[in-house]
Amino acid sequence: MRLNGKTAIVTGAARGIGRAIAVAFAREGAQVVVCDRDEEAAKLTAEEIGSAALAVRADISVDEDVSGLVDQALARFGKIDILVNNAGIGATTLFLESSREEFERVVRINLTGTFLVSQAVARTMAEHKSGSIVNIASLSGQKGGVGRSAYGASKAGVELLNKVMAVELADHGINVNAIAPGPILTEVSRTMHTIETREAYHRLVPQRRYGEPEEIADAAVFLASEEARYITGHTLNVDGGFLAAGLLFPFDPKTSKKLGDER
Repeated sequence: MRLNGKTAIVTGAARGIGRAIAVAFAREGAQVVVCDRDEEAAKLTAEEIGSAALAVRADISVDEDVSGLVDQALARFGKIDILVNNAGIGATTLFLESSREEFERVVRINLTGTFLVSQAVARTMAEHKSGSIVNIASLSGQKGGVGRSAYGASKAGVELLNKVMAVELADHGINVNAIAPGPILTEVSRTMHTIETREAYHRLVPQRRYGEPEEIADAAVFLASEEARYITGHTLNVDGGFLAAGLLFPFDPKTSKKLGDER
């Protein structure tokens, strides 16, 4: 019960990683605001959690929706202790084929939306000098992936915003950290990832597998808890070793040949 008595907002919580985080927070004792653009799906997640959950429909890129989200959370639970900025959209389009409209839409939701919700929630947290914000970043914001110009740029922005927020909000008693997931098995990845994408991840991730949404949720619980009280401005990669990996290949010193060795 590491989050007992806490109130958390989780955006994009109707399914996938967000849903796993909402369920994990409730299991650890938190009251959870399940926020999503898909109101019906958000209600299903909230119903699964029970009376400790409130479903709120909101588009995080719309100012009025963000204000309404905060107002409803405060009206129901009286305070907000934790925010997880998980809501976002993906796009896999080659750079030369990307449209301005797609690029701006991805950035508006993933980066501007994170800014808007964080600012609104941080203002309420600052009133009682405590709080924890967890931003969901991405490996795509750390590496140059094919087709990830819009998504990667938006998530790189989230990671830098994470650091600025951590520095400026520290005096208000608010910790700000990020999680950069590796490839995770969700409805989105099952739909968007091609066979070639999956083979590439299995080749490049040292653990040779996709992660599960619950593994991201476990990291979020830690960063939102008192156990992480002296951690701020950090990005925790939960990626099976992908970021740390360099050259990966089977190596046997007894049988491997050196370059130019024709024996």
